[in-house]
Amino acid sequence: MSTTTPKIRPDVSYWAYLIPGGALFLAIIVLPFVMNIYFSLTRWPGLGDPTFIGLENYTRLFQDAVFWTSFRNSIAMIVAMVVVPTLLGLLLAAVLFDYIGKKFSGQVSSGLRAVYYLPQILPVAVVGILWSWILNPQTGALNVVLRSLGLDALALNWLGSTDTALPSVMTVMVWVQIGYPVVIFMSALQRVDPELYEAAELDGAGWFTRFRAITLPQIKPETFVVTLTCTIAALKVFGPIYVLTRGGPENSTNVPSYFAYQNFFPKSQVGYGAAIATVLTVIVLVVAAVFIVLQTRSEKKEAEGR
Repeated sequence: MSTTTPKIRPDVSYWAYLIPGGALFLAIIVLPFVMNIYFSLTRWPGLGDPTFIGLENYTRLFQDAVFWTSFRNSIAMIVAMVVVPTLLGLLLAAVLFDYIGKKFSGQVSSGLRAVYYLPQILPVAVVGILWSWILNPQTGALNVVLRSLGLDALALNWLGSTDTALPSVMTVMVWVQIGYPVVIFMSALQRVDPELYEAAELDGAGWFTRFRAITLPQIKPETFVVTLTCTIAALKVFGPIYVLTRGGPENSTNVPSYFAYQNFFPKSQVGYGAAIATVLTVIVLVVAAVFIVLQTRSEKKEAEGR
């Protein structure tokens, strides 16, 4: 006697739950992006009818020295918001988890973790006011301390000089960003099996060996998340640049998002600003796709090796 397995029809009712989110995605993401692409192909001051000019804005953009300067500054922002915070955040998380938490208490390490994360939740305006006061060339706290120590030669115009403006902004961004990887990595360390460390310690492995052979492979997914999200944040950073330097002096701290804003509003070159925003969006999408592909390949290789 043969039995037949009844066919299970997929329940399509769940699609109804996707309609509100899909509608919002189309209205907030897809439609504005399509309109932005259209405006990037026009010459339009923001009033009247746009004039279609094809790829002229893009041709002008790739010949614009300010755009390439802003793009180079984005690479500096990646260093300040991705590379340095990720490395320091991983080190701080390991110290808080392996040393502070065990030698003192979990409450102490949690309190320090909250202190590191505090700059992340501060409004951009507050951060800008705070650091503008600290870095003020005349009355700023940093220069006052340097002068009181007799180091007048080091009391510079930190945000007003082309030599020091970008490094100063990068320092501020490291301070703002470092708490995020600390929190993520501390959460990742809590899910690592302690027996792995105990077995490695019994075999005579030191702290660095355990960290390299156990910790880093175990927290690889969180490392991908931190690197991807911080890279996207670095590419589209706007608020701190607007508050601290307005892209100056002489475009030394300008970035693509602020360069697009300058053309959208002060200069009323909406089409050109839209072209800048479109190129920036494409770059962000490409970077995200590369990270996702690398993460997928890494997970697949680990699964095959088990």
